[in-house]
Amino acid sequence: MPKKIIHIDMDCFYAAVEMRDLPKLRNIPLAVGGTGPRSVLTTCNYLARKFGVRSAMSSVYAKKLCPSLEIVPVNMEKYRYESKNILKILSDYTDKIQPLGLDEAYLDVSDSKLFKGSATLLAKEIKKRIYHNTKLTASAGVAPNKFLAKIASDWNKPDGLFVIHPDDVDLFLKGLKVEKINGVGKVTAQKLKNLGLYTCEDIKKYGQEKLMINLGKYGQRLYELSCGKDDSEVHARTERKSLSTERTFNQDLITITEMKQMIKTLFPIFQKRLLKYITSKDYPHQTKGLFVKLKFNDFRCVTSQSSFNSKIDPTSLRYQELKEELEKLLLMAYERGKRPIRLLGIGVFFGSENTQLKLL
Repeated sequence: MPKKIIHIDMDCFYAAVEMRDLPKLRNIPLAVGGTGPRSVLTTCNYLARKFGVRSAMSSVYAKKLCPSLEIVPVNMEKYRYESKNILKILSDYTDKIQPLGLDEAYLDVSDSKLFKGSATLLAKEIKKRIYHNTKLTASAGVAPNKFLAKIASDWNKPDGLFVIHPDDVDLFLKGLKVEKINGVGKVTAQKLKNLGLYTCEDIKKYGQEKLMINLGKYGQRLYELSCGKDDSEVHARTERKSLSTERTFNQDLITITEMKQMIKTLFPIFQKRLLKYITSKDYPHQTKGLFVKLKFNDFRCVTSQSSFNSKIDPTSLRYQELKEELEKLLLMAYERGKRPIRLLGIGVFFGSENTQLKLL
């Protein structure tokens, strides 16, 4: 039997929370983010999107597109609180939940007996409960796999519900533009168009072998998705692997002295966040080591890390005791680029004895 997957996607989540809490923001173009010369937007409401404003866009450029745009600062504590409330609602219907960030999640309801097994009615109920409990709207997509469910949730936004029945998959995909396929960004989309491929139907006709010649291994995945095939499972929330605090600068840091001073400045902020986290039920109880993350002015990221020699009580981490190690990691990371720094972060990683961060 085909699977029954629901994708829940909160509508302009951060902006929606702000509009709910401040009525004066409800009927104006609104974005959430920073206002500095290097700041970007995390999200924006639908009024702002009519002007071409989008998430991850430079705040400066967004204001050029929409001079009346109101930008409010990010309040992650408030958004995390709402996200936990929404996750509690979802957990009433299935334990097969895969959250993606704070504002979306996949649910596998294939075995659910609720509403006589109707995933569509279940999605309606979930949307209704989310609004009743939070006064926030969600869009839902229902389909036989994760790939199609995610596309469906975006089909009738905001506050939408779209269902792709197994028998309708081929018809739905026939005219679907390649830009809608997971993982197809501007560069890949242009490559496909250069090959004369504009829709999933075009890709199917072109064939898997030729697609792999032009796009490598991803060509196989792209062909499968264009045929509506996606066997990926809904994975429950995975354990946090690390916790960090980082900052992007309005002006690049040039000297090592500036970078060391920034580590000292960031540490109490990081320490406060770590102490809050270790009191939560999600804490994995094994703090394995330190890391320093740098992003150079050419946008290349590097991470250097070191493991603790013995079990560490995370509540005992103090700057003066870690200063030498953090500065050593900083120098190790800096040597791999030797360029001005636009972002610096410090953190710890958790997990088993063999846990390692991927070095970029």
